Formats: sequence, structure tokens, C-alpha cells
Amino acid sequence: MARRGVGTWLREGVWEIPLRRYLALLLAAALVTGAVFAVRVLTHDDRSCAPGVSRPAGSDECVGVATGPAAYDFGQSRLSDAVQAIARENSQLKPGSYVTVALMLPYTSTSPTSLNDIQHQLQGAYLAQYQANHDSNGQSPQIRLVLANPGATGGYWRQTVDRLERMTTSADRLRAVAGIGQSTEPNKAAVAELTRLHIPVIGSSITADDLANGQDGKDPYPGLARVAPTNTDEARALTSFAKVTAGRALLVYDKPGDPYTRTLQQSFAALIKGSPYEPQPFTPPADRSQEGTTANTFRQITNLVCDTSRETDTILFAGRHVQLRQFINALGGRGCQDRKFTVLTGDEASYLTYEKALNRDALRHNLSVRFTSLAHPDEWTKDPQPTGGSAADFATLQALLTSAERAPVGPIGSVALDDGQLIIGYDALRLAVHGIREAVPDGKTIPELADVGLQWPQVKGSSLRVNGASGWICLDAHGNPYDKAVPIVELTPEGGSRFVRIAWPEGKPPAKECLPPA
Repeated sequence: MARRGVGTWLREGVWEIPLRRYLALLLAAALVTGAVFAVRVLTHDDRSCAPGVSRPAGSDECVGVATGPAAYDFGQSRLSDAVQAIARENSQLKPGSYVTVALMLPYTSTSPTSLNDIQHQLQGAYLAQYQANHDSNGQSPQIRLVLANPGATGGYWRQTVDRLERMTTSADRLRAVAGIGQSTEPNKAAVAELTRLHIPVIGSSITADDLANGQDGKDPYPGLARVAPTNTDEARALTSFAKVTAGRALLVYDKPGDPYTRTLQQSFAALIKGSPYEPQPFTPPADRSQEGTTANTFRQITNLVCDTSRETDTILFAGRHVQLRQFINALGGRGCQDRKFTVLTGDEASYLTYEKALNRDALRHNLSVRFTSLAHPDEWTKDPQPTGGSAADFATLQALLTSAERAPVGPIGSVALDDGQLIIGYDALRLAVHGIREAVPDGKTIPELADVGLQWPQVKGSSLRVNGASGWICLDAHGNPYDKAVPIVELTPEGGSRFVRIAWPEGKPPAKECLPPA
């Protein structure tokens, strides 16, 4: 038998089957690799978190407006009970019977201190929603509450506002946005855009003067109403209470500041005009929730505090809560421990009510820290006033809290009132409900969007004011509360805070008519 060459074997197909199998394996491997890659790409590109909520490109934050029927807590377990309570309440609303109010707060914040405030505001807003839907003698429309998140620092406000705008013309029938949170540049931009779009806004804890209407007679935010006094009103109430004089006060302030700290600094500076001491600046990080290096600056400022004359006993602080905590800790180690000092500051100090990093021992060394709170549970029971609010109005909220300890109203999670956030969140939603229902035309059940914001100038007088748990809410023609009760609160060495007394921007409570003067 003749021997065959290699070429003959190949030509006759001896290697044909193995070669085909090899090529098939290569093709299968390529297909599997491509499928895995495609799955990874699809998974990566799926940016959704929940209905109405997604992750922006380049971010892991879930931002937007949570509009789905299922409870969505933005990954914050401490909010779960309140969010589930809201979802239960929303699920009971009949289509066509309700309008939507969005509570806009930074739900993805990583600051435990901020999350405490957010949790409490959310609880208060829910209680106001429940009250509106069950205890209003059949008034309409019903209120659906949703959560709007512009991001931890408000950086995704535009995406969230765009979503809110679309909800005004959909079946959601969005009619107001409440909350907003701190007076920051992103929140200022968000409020400007919302009101430009004729979406009414009810600020719960914003206090900056330049995030308010009526300054210099101008209204840059048409349709904005606020529950809290401006920084100027808070400063007037605080210094009237403390009887601050220019010769005995030193100002410490955030430079360059943000809307809250700048206007607080300006208010304090005007009140102690002529002080013999140059104001002392500090420069925090752009994100004022971060520590930065300001602790070093405060250590140096405490030396200057000790260098003042012995008549100086008051320090006015215009800064955020992280920097305030650093300053208090620094004052705890000051050299002049024998001298008594009182730090006076704005409502931002309420964040320190449950702050674990605060050196409470500093408050045992001739140091007091007093601040203007937005609300306090003891203000009407321990300092009753003839007008401006009442214990009965607060008792209404207290009854709701009691019912929320169990079904069907609750549970709503761990409750705390000392920081005032639950109370102010409740009052902000009550003002939103008031404006919505007053705007309903005769013969109809749903108000037009733009008409809601037109109601704010009429929220006054003995019949149209809102009797808030924080005090009477009587708005001037620009949507700002007139002569609103300002609780003065003091941080305690044992933890928490202590109510001192009520102060008033006008130096006394409003008249029973609660009508702002010309």
C-alpha cells in the first residue's frame, strides 16, 4: 500500500472534523464572552432605583421623586417606618380625589445629624397628611405625600425639579413642594426655578433673608411661603431676649459664608454696630458638613476670646452646626476657664441636640450655648403666652403622636421633639394643605396650580391664620411669618436641650388679630 503524504491527508479531509470543532469552540466562547459583556453593560446602564428615582450618570445617589406605590426609603433604614406609613396612606386614596405634595429634603445625606432632622421632618409631614385626610370633616382634596430628593448636597436639584414640573400636568396633580431644608445655594436655585414654574413652595426650616420675598420690596420667589422667621427676625428676637450690647459682644462668622451664615452674620453685625472688637472669620470647607481644618482656626480664636476685656461675655456665632460644634469643643479647652461666656447663634444649632461628637463637658465650664429654635415642645406649656400660639394647638399634634404609636396611624419610627424638626415639618404641611384647599374654586374639588401660591398673603387674622404647633402662622404680603414665636433653647451638659423662654422679633407677642402692620 502506497504511503500517503501530509498534503494528501489534509486534502482528503482527515483533519476536517477536528478543525470544525475547534472553530465551533472559538465561536461559542466568543458568544459567551459577548453575552456576559452585554449583561454587564445593560446592568451598568440600568440607572433606575424606584419609580421616579434614578442614579445620574457618574453617581451612585438615587435622586428624583419617589412616586411608586411601594414604600421607598432611599436606602435609609431609619426612615422606613415613616415611609411605609405614608405609602399605606397613599394607597387608600381614590383616583381623582387627591392632589400631591412633595416633601423635598436631602434623603441620601450621609450625615447622621442631618438624617435625624430629615427623619423628624418626614414624621411631622406624615402626621399632617394623615390629619388632613382623616380629621378635616370631609374637606377636599385629599393629600398624597411623596418624597423628592435633590441629592445629599442638593447638587441634582435640576433633575428633581424637572420631574416635579412634569407631575403638575400628570395624574399626580402636584400642587405644592414643602420642606427644602437648609438655606444653601443649591436650594436657593431650586426654589427660584420651582417658583418660576409657578409651583408653590412652603419652606419648613429655611431662614436666610435672601431666600425670602420682601427684601427691598422685591419678590424674587413668587409663590414662596415660609413657616420659620428670617435670620433677621431670629437675631432680633435673640438679642432682645439676651439684651446684647455692642461693647460686650464678639462676632465669629463663616467667610465667605452661604445664604444662611451670610445673612445671620449681617443681622448680628447690624445689632452690635460699634463693637470695639473686629469680627473673627473662619473658612470652612465648601461642603460645610465636613470637618476640614477649621478646628485649628477655632483653637486660635479661643485665645482671642480670652484676650478681650473682662466685660465681654457674649459671642455671636454665624456658622453651620459642624463648625459650631468644633467651636464649642475648642472653647471647652480655653485658657480663661474662670470667665463666663454665652454663645448665641441661630436655629442651625438644633442639629447639635443629639450630636455625639459634641464635648458636653465644655458646657460645665462657665459656657452656655443658646440658640433660636424653630420650635420646641415646652414653649407653650412652660411659657404660656396670651397670643401667638397655645398649648391647645400643640396638644393637637401630641394627640396625633400618641395615635401613631400603633396601627392604623403608625408606627412611624423613633420620635424626638427637642430639635423642633417634627413640629416644623408638621406645620409646613398644614400650611400647604391650607393653601391648597383655600384655592379650590366653587363647584370644583381640585385647585389650579398657580392659584395655590396666591393664597399666602391671606393667611392672617383670627380666622385665616394657621394655628401651628410651633405658634401662629400669620403671613405678610410676601409670604413671611409675622412676629412668629421664637423659642430660645440651651444645650445641656447631660445631653439634649433645655427650653429657656419664648422671644419675639417685635419684642412682644402679636395682637390677637395677628394682622401685620403696614
